Amino acid sequence: MAKYLEGNHHPGQALAPRAAYVAIDGDVAGYIAGHLTRRFNCDGELQYLYVTPACRRTGVASELVRRLAGWFTSQGASKICVNAADESAAAFYRRLGAVDLKPAWLVWNDIQSTR
Repeated sequence: MAKYLEGNHHPGQALAPRAAYVAIDGDVAGYIAGHLTRRFNCDGELQYLYVTPACRRTGVASELVRRLAGWFTSQGASKICVNAADESAAAFYRRLGAVDLKPAWLVWNDIQSTR
């Protein structure tokens, strides 16, 4: 994560700047990070989302996505893509309004729909 935030790890077609948020519930409950991009003609990409097992299904992930959505909006980015590691992740993103883009990829055509 540090290399990503420092700009030393470059996902395909990633642009600066990058942003990350951490959820704290006594300890770290989860984190999210994203960047601006031109991949798939999108404006931004959600790169990382992780929630500890103890905090899953509590709304932490949804709130993290909303926080990152606010950052994307402040950057003028509205079309945001995400790679879903599995069908469970894809179903989560669909519940937040993402639609299928191509195999393993989803997109929010307007990230503000998550807010």
